[in-house]
Amino acid sequence: MLFSRSLFVCCLLTAGAPLWCQPTVLTIAEAQAEALQNNPGLMAEKLGLPVADTAVVTAGLKPNPVLSVSSDHLDLLGTGFNATNGAGPSETALRVDVPLERGRKRELRLDNAGYARKIAEAKYADSVRRLRQDVTLACIDLLAAKAKLALANDNLQALNKVVQFNETRLQGGAIAPVELTRARVAMLQYRGNVRTAELALLTARTHLETLLGRHPGGTIDIAGDLKVPLPASGPDLRELQTTAQAARPDIAAVRVDQARSQSDLRLQIANGKIDYLVGMEVRRQQGVNGTGNSLGFFFSAPLPVYNRNQGEIARASREHEQLRQSLEAVQAQVTSDVAGAYEEYESARTLAAEIERDLLEPTKQARDTTAYVYQAGASTLVDVLDAQRAFNDTMSAYYDALADYRRASAKLSAAVGQEVIP
Repeated sequence: MLFSRSLFVCCLLTAGAPLWCQPTVLTIAEAQAEALQNNPGLMAEKLGLPVADTAVVTAGLKPNPVLSVSSDHLDLLGTGFNATNGAGPSETALRVDVPLERGRKRELRLDNAGYARKIAEAKYADSVRRLRQDVTLACIDLLAAKAKLALANDNLQALNKVVQFNETRLQGGAIAPVELTRARVAMLQYRGNVRTAELALLTARTHLETLLGRHPGGTIDIAGDLKVPLPASGPDLRELQTTAQAARPDIAAVRVDQARSQSDLRLQIANGKIDYLVGMEVRRQQGVNGTGNSLGFFFSAPLPVYNRNQGEIARASREHEQLRQSLEAVQAQVTSDVAGAYEEYESARTLAAEIERDLLEPTKQARDTTAYVYQAGASTLVDVLDAQRAFNDTMSAYYDALADYRRASAKLSAAVGQEVIP
């Protein structure tokens, strides 16, 4: 009775396990979209956009007027203001001074601050580009790990059939015990390969879940398999480099920063112009002979003898030249990145095509033929193990080549700044 209950509970757990552990299956495009929504690093950078907007608010503020209140000539020392000593009279004044900015300073500040938002947007777009690449590479790693695990399981099943066949032959006295032992040792080696492949798959899933902003749990999967149609030739390198110069957001960020430096130079030149201060005062006098009210107007301006903002003007000018050099350096680096990614793509495409064309079918036929001949008693276990090892090495190299090809495709698209490989 106890055994029956235990068996019943085990059956329930086994039946419920797929429901609890069912992985979420996503396409690569869906994984990219989820990462753009939930990746913590990208979310933090996105918050920089409203932060950049605050610079526009600050730049648009006008200078505050200055309110002054004064009381002068007060008889606080007990002198006694009278007609004899003629002291006083006491005066109370209320004055307002308003700064007048010259040189379109406020307009230039707004123009300069507006570039902060554009630079933040370009940097955010570049982060999106790099995150898309990282997610794509993580998805390819997951697909490659799945293919390697399937290959390891296939090898293990093939060796398991050999072991079972040898056990039958040993019972019939057709082989020596040592041959069965060799087959079992080989099977144990492939069982270790399965464990290694399972660990690689778990690692790939954990890395992808981290990029997607999920808690690692190994419950995500990518639809499809590693194999994709291989094009007969790659795209034109010159066109890719030209496209990259227009599409890469990091180049756009430097260009916007260069435009900002020009705006900053105009602002610093305007800051070198003096501002005026105009004011109005209402004054009341309280004397022994009577009282009186008066109105006064004031104008003041600093004399630009020493400070004409020479330092900031020179800084903005040098910064503009520095950014011009930086733009040329980034453009050259992007051209080099595209060329390097293109060479990697071509190498991976050629290698995958050659393995697919020249090695896959012969090694598979050799393995199947050797296993059939071995079961007929016309070959040795060494031949079977060699054929299985050759098949495993070929398929492993083929999966590596396919993964490298798809990684190279993703890197080439990221280097160009848009999808270039269908």
